[in-house]
Amino acid sequence: MSNSHHAIDDIRNIALVGHPGSGKTTLVEALLHRAGAIPAMGSVERGNTVCDSDPEERESRHSFSPAVVSFDHQGRRINLIDTPGLPDFAGQTLNALPAVETVAVVINAMFGVELLTRRAMNWAHQQHFCRMIIVNKIDAASDLAPLLDRIQDAFGKECLPLNLPCKDGRSVVDCFFRASPEASAFSSPKAIHTALVDQVVELDEELMNRYLEQGDIPAEQLHDPFERALREDHLLPVAFVSARTGAGIPELLDIFARLAPSPREGNPHPFAHLTPEHAEPIRVEPDPTQHLVAHVFKVAHDPFLGRVALVRVHQGTIAPGTPLFVGEGRKPSKAGHIYRPLGKQYLETDRAIAGDICAMTKLEGVHLNAILHNSHAEDYVRLESSRLPSSMVGVAVEPKTRGDEQKLADALDKLTAEDPCLVIERNLDAHETILRGLGDVHLRIALARIRDRHHVEVSTRPPSVSYRETATRAAEGHHRHKKQTGGAGQFGEVLLRVEPLERGAGFEFVDRIVGASIPGQFVPAVEKGVRQALAQGAVAGYPIQDVRVIVHGGKHHPVDSQEISFVVAGRKAFLDAMKNAAPIVLEPIVNIEVITPSGHVGDVVGDLSSRRGRISNTEAVPPNNTNVIAQVPMAELSEYAARLTSMTGGEGSYTIEFSHYEPSPHHVQQRLAQQFRPKEEAY
Repeated sequence: MSNSHHAIDDIRNIALVGHPGSGKTTLVEALLHRAGAIPAMGSVERGNTVCDSDPEERESRHSFSPAVVSFDHQGRRINLIDTPGLPDFAGQTLNALPAVETVAVVINAMFGVELLTRRAMNWAHQQHFCRMIIVNKIDAASDLAPLLDRIQDAFGKECLPLNLPCKDGRSVVDCFFRASPEASAFSSPKAIHTALVDQVVELDEELMNRYLEQGDIPAEQLHDPFERALREDHLLPVAFVSARTGAGIPELLDIFARLAPSPREGNPHPFAHLTPEHAEPIRVEPDPTQHLVAHVFKVAHDPFLGRVALVRVHQGTIAPGTPLFVGEGRKPSKAGHIYRPLGKQYLETDRAIAGDICAMTKLEGVHLNAILHNSHAEDYVRLESSRLPSSMVGVAVEPKTRGDEQKLADALDKLTAEDPCLVIERNLDAHETILRGLGDVHLRIALARIRDRHHVEVSTRPPSVSYRETATRAAEGHHRHKKQTGGAGQFGEVLLRVEPLERGAGFEFVDRIVGASIPGQFVPAVEKGVRQALAQGAVAGYPIQDVRVIVHGGKHHPVDSQEISFVVAGRKAFLDAMKNAAPIVLEPIVNIEVITPSGHVGDVVGDLSSRRGRISNTEAVPPNNTNVIAQVPMAELSEYAARLTSMTGGEGSYTIEFSHYEPSPHHVQQRLAQQFRPKEEAY
């Protein structure tokens, strides 16, 4: 058991994010080896790195889930999170970011600022993380001076290097702690040092006056203003490294230890206390003596330990035996073993304090994004997470072997518990179980895990498209439900009005009943019947959205009226109104970004246009690629991955994200309406 502990001010939490192929996993290996946490560096090619431990990751040479490593350097506890670069696994990356104060965006020196580099920088900026840039693979790049210019063009002149590569790319020259007299590949270390100090002292008038008087400020006195500059996006430090050769690795460790913000120095995480009316922002203090507040940012299944929860402790302390409530749960469970993570290895420790990251096992009821606490005062505390990408790509799954339905259901439950962007839908009308994700790679890996981890063989097919229905004009609806079968009968009459809402508004139910034509206790039954009709559709059997339903009249019977009467009357009155409300079918439209070699742009644009796509922009992506940005109906993207591979020789890639719904073409609406067979329910 490890009993080495650090004060909050000595903890550093950093996430490595960036474009796939930028070398994040190899960089973690180099840092671990240099810090003495592992005896030798592993290799992505050999499949023996600390972070990529799953068979699918080793085979593909890509990370598919965040991996946490914890190690010590210069008396500091450094927790690094190696995040997936592939856009199909962006949900897991985004979900892990609330565990850190600093987001370090890794850039491949050979390719510079790529599409997902920009996306990662935007994520971090929107969530107010301190940011820095790590330029990796400097040994393989021929000319780094233009790269720094491109970084500043993309992200601002506040991107300033803390070090510069030497001419041979085998080492780096310090620019911050001391202006090294050594020659660098470009620029002057002294000039960069001056620019860094100028940028840092700008936020502190007293320090600036002292700087103007003295001509320089020792690095030790710049720590606090440096942290402030990071918090306020006034400085984006840049560090040059080569994970393969080790150039800049000792310097990067020193930067993490001496300049990365501690949990007290970073921007506070956005916690809120939920009330019936709203979410009230609260500040969770990084103080080990206060009530416990911890966030589960990853859940994984270990073959020996079972379900493992990776936890960031934001306030308080966790030790074995600590009573823990999960969210709003009323019954506490006791914390068992606590571990420091090192990839798939777990080193037992006796506690985790505010600011630290730990792994825990055998926690009853724990789930992704759960808040763990030890006082009912925090029952309704939540961490406001960033908006995750919509899971739009889907595949219908069913077991190949009859009788494996429960095994498949269990496997899907475990997968969705680990990944916030894997979603299960059950289309009862089509008798489909649909697994949705962020892309083809995302689904392919999920299906491989169902087969290899859970030993279930599945058949797949394209799922039904998620169409919706809506009204385009206001209309009145009426239905009288009357049934007499001997004894007490059923009676309920409803008058209502349907009005269209703007796209994306959802559903509104309004009670404008005057008098007691429908007693108040039956109004919820009317709404229940309307919602049943919303779910079953009116034109083609798809859910209805973006409508307002105003109930304004009806009748009841003192003996025969009961809840079921008004459920039926409400449902049929709504369907009656929809007949006259010019209903239409809406189709989902997605934003698509296609990265293609520039020589294939014409083919890609032409193919998207043939799929009813609308091209909005094309952007050059150095060195020889183009990003095609468009909007396309989701129904037109069936088997698009195979088509793109064929057009680009396997060099194209794409990402999609749900945008909005809009009316489908007339011939599509006709076809869907002809296929619809409404079910008549008996009451």
